[in-house]
Amino acid sequence: MKRLHLHVAVDDIAASIRFYSTLFAAEPSVRKDNYAKWLLDDPRVNFAISVRGQTGVEHLGIQVDSADELAEVYGRLKQADRPVLEEGHTTCCYAKSEKSWITDPAGIAWEVFHTYGGSATYGGGAVAIDPRLASTAALAAAPAASACCGPAA
Repeated sequence: MKRLHLHVAVDDIAASIRFYSTLFAAEPSVRKDNYAKWLLDDPRVNFAISVRGQTGVEHLGIQVDSADELAEVYGRLKQADRPVLEEGHTTCCYAKSEKSWITDPAGIAWEVFHTYGGSATYGGGAVAIDPRLASTAALAAAPAASACCGPAA
């Protein structure tokens, strides 16, 4: 089987390990002073973080297969001690989905979503958000844009 690999540069390794351990409901399989790695089976991913230079990645996401799985991950988001933007049901990227967003300690936006249907249009539902915004109020106040699933223009 294949495993998606993501590597994110962070500035606070301890806060990031706490956040991702909560989000993934698992402790890292490798943990160093400046590095941590999770080898997850659900979702199947090799996810690494390290302290190095400028932090950041475009938004990342977890796609689930059912409403029950979405509820489980939403529960973890609420435990992560970070603001959550509950976007709800929306049309984005030619799909109908239910989704929420959270920003991790490094300022990277995470999208958690369940896709339940297709769409003939690219977007037009919720506002596009800037993944560097750190608070729910700032996320909610982000200007509308023509694109979805990405930073506001």
